[in-house]
Amino acid sequence: MCKLNKKSGNKRIDPCMKNLLTYIPNTYACCCGHGKYPMTIIVKNIKSEFVEIVSGKKIPRKKRFYLKDKQGYYYIPELN
Repeated sequence: MCKLNKKSGNKRIDPCMKNLLTYIPNTYACCCGHGKYPMTIIVKNIKSEFVEIVSGKKIPRKKRFYLKDKQGYYYIPELN
């Protein structure tokens, strides 16, 4: 899972997402899915809403977008 925090410079990015994210501005969080869940990329749109761009679904939270399942994989509840 990646977490991007532009203010603090905190960046934890899945290696499988690193190249893709260089082309997607305003990324706040992402995960490649690690073969268990679909790839997800959360951005803030021009209306200041958080949107998962692969599915197009709005995410109603401003932080803590992902939950961890019993096996330790991260996922977005609204997408499953």
